[in-house]
Amino acid sequence: MEFVWLIFLPVIAAFFVPFLYKAIKGIHTGWFVFLIPAGLFIYYLRFIEMTMDGKTDTSTLSWIPSLDISFIAYIDGLSLLFTLLITGIGALVVLYSIFYLDKKREQLNNFYVYLLMFMTAMLGIVQSDHVISLYLFWELTSISSFLLIGYWYTRDGSRFGALKSMMITVFGGLMMLGGLVLLSIMGDTYSIRELIANASTFVGHEYFTLALVLILLGAFTKSAQFPFYIWLPDAMEAPTPVSAYLHSATMVKAGLYLVARFTPIFASSEVWIWLVTGIGLLTLFWGSIFAVKQTDLKGILAFSTVSQLGLIMSLLGASAISYHVSGADAAIFKFAAFAAIFHLINHALFKGSLFMVAGIVDHETGTRDIRKLGGLMSIMPVSFTVAFIGSMSMAGIPPFGGFLSKELFLTSMLAIPNFELFNFSTWGILFPIIAWIASVFTFVYSCYFVFKTFAGKRKKEALPKKPKEAPLGMLLSPVILAAFVVVIFFIPNLIGRVFVNPAVVSMQAGLYNHPSDIGIQVSAWHGWKPELFMTLGIVGFGLLLFLTLARWQKLYDVQPQYMSLNALYDSTMMFGEKGMNRLSRFYMTGLIRTYLIYMFAFIAAITTFVLFMQNAFVVDMNSFAPLNLYGVLTAIILVLSVGIVLYAKTRLAAIIALGGVGYSVALFFVIYKAPDLALTQLVIETVSVALFLLAFHHLPALKRHGETTKLRLGNLIIAASVGITMTLLALSAHSQKLIPSISEYYKETVFTEAAGGNIVNVILVDYRGFDTLFEIAVLSIAGIGVYSMIKLRLSRKENSDESK
Repeated sequence: MEFVWLIFLPVIAAFFVPFLYKAIKGIHTGWFVFLIPAGLFIYYLRFIEMTMDGKTDTSTLSWIPSLDISFIAYIDGLSLLFTLLITGIGALVVLYSIFYLDKKREQLNNFYVYLLMFMTAMLGIVQSDHVISLYLFWELTSISSFLLIGYWYTRDGSRFGALKSMMITVFGGLMMLGGLVLLSIMGDTYSIRELIANASTFVGHEYFTLALVLILLGAFTKSAQFPFYIWLPDAMEAPTPVSAYLHSATMVKAGLYLVARFTPIFASSEVWIWLVTGIGLLTLFWGSIFAVKQTDLKGILAFSTVSQLGLIMSLLGASAISYHVSGADAAIFKFAAFAAIFHLINHALFKGSLFMVAGIVDHETGTRDIRKLGGLMSIMPVSFTVAFIGSMSMAGIPPFGGFLSKELFLTSMLAIPNFELFNFSTWGILFPIIAWIASVFTFVYSCYFVFKTFAGKRKKEALPKKPKEAPLGMLLSPVILAAFVVVIFFIPNLIGRVFVNPAVVSMQAGLYNHPSDIGIQVSAWHGWKPELFMTLGIVGFGLLLFLTLARWQKLYDVQPQYMSLNALYDSTMMFGEKGMNRLSRFYMTGLIRTYLIYMFAFIAAITTFVLFMQNAFVVDMNSFAPLNLYGVLTAIILVLSVGIVLYAKTRLAAIIALGGVGYSVALFFVIYKAPDLALTQLVIETVSVALFLLAFHHLPALKRHGETTKLRLGNLIIAASVGITMTLLALSAHSQKLIPSISEYYKETVFTEAAGGNIVNVILVDYRGFDTLFEIAVLSIAGIGVYSMIKLRLSRKENSDESK
């Protein structure tokens, strides 16, 4: 079976969710949805042996062959790891949601449709080998996450958070599209594998750095890197299952996947190494500092997610240094790639469990405000245990998986000052310092989350409802994730062989031939090394800061709210909204004549400017048809008819003169031997004049009051400009035929291929059939709109008469 179809399985299943929701009321809809990610997870497990052996697999679904666009599913170590995270944690999130979301009060049909749509989008991102399909799925994650974050759309915060996330991530997506297009132009291919294989051939290309920056903008916005992270805290308005899925294991990891996948292409660039490593470390520092400021449980986790994503991003940047060094130095920086993937797995596990615990606390106490919480340890022992495991793993404390990946991170940061290229030997000393400070605050916010919630004195009067432990079904998913957090600490090398090594080989193409070439062994005890002493310092200073938290936490209030990045975003959006409203009020006068002036003036100015700037105005008199007496007389009639339209005092005269204009054009077609066009023009003109005359009775009297000399002069200038522009354009187009005219093809095939006699009709119906169909559709929609407005007006009039 072509496994590319499995990418679309969740969104196909989404079509059936509304029917299941309405037809089977007795069973929670989530049980049916659970089968999709669980089944996919089990299916994709069969690829593990293949990737461990360094092999890959592809499956193709043709989409637009004429443009060489296809859905190509590519499974290697990196894409398989992300696929298993998407489906595995997706299954646990759906299981959690069954007990978290009430089937009677919640619109589950909407929720699971959005969730399955998002799942397809994420699977498409990590498996796409075609840059265009990658972008398609990328933007689908933005749309589906917008729907998920705004699921409780009656809340102002949900709508605001959804819009904010979409504005920032869609902006990044558009930037990324520009980078992907430039990359495809440089490599002359849409295939990511082929771009990686030929990366050395376009490193010095003039578009290389621009493509690099644009692609990183897409990655940074999606993975909430500084300064684009501001959408993530506001996205916490989403239901907790959404936060546990999107903001721990999937959506925010998409940017990390993009950087990891394109590292072999851009690793040779100094800009790539500095931007990825530097922005990642800055994000780690910024997120860890401001996590302690938050008072909402999910707000703390949001900033901790920003922090942890920055950590992984900095490791991905450091891993690119391995392309510039050799020997022992190369081994150290290859170490960073292993650390990045290893911590990515750890983060998905402990952060997913922590989000679920935050949801449980909210569900069972009625609040997420940490100032109202405390003393829940004895009431919610299982929830506390999961929260403790997840928080200590996030803080990098043994015996949890996060300790191992944090040690690997510190090892990588300590190696950066020894890199002698790109000024790292000078500025690189800041990297381990910043990493250590950020790790201290990581320890602080981890303790802050778990102990301020579960330890201390219980505040019964502050809680909206009496707290109790969550039901078994709601606890099952976070317990499973927490169990893996503990297990990984004891079997890190097995995890490395099965999942991490194949992903690293895919990420560092050209540096390894086989996953077995990666000789990294991870152990809890690695001797009295600098990173161990850094860890001891982190714990010591972290405990000191946590125990004195009440004394210094108020320092956050010193920063004025208007100086924050959120305030900058809000003011920018407000300025844009007010500015656009002013602009709209300026030109939206309600007069069709005004709108036509804008359009005609713009068309004339732009077209004429381009013609002369490109030296495109050329007239070849040799190809013109000879002028005869009939043509001159017809032209005179045409001009007189136009004049009558302009100066007619009654609508009837104007309509008749307008018909004269159309019939004159038809005569031109007859004179210059275009009978098909003449026949079509005569039919259209006759029908148009007839319709005008039928509507004549309902039209108001023709009035020309208010037409000043200035207005008429302006109209004359614009009309003359449009006429001259169209004439210049027609003459230039006729005189410069860079390619053969398609009219010969029409002449040869109109009868043999389309079985028609009237060439114009055949063009409209066959050659441009879709164009004509859509025009008919537009007219039909407009007609329905007009009919609806007439009916609405009549209905209001009848109601008004009845009230009288």
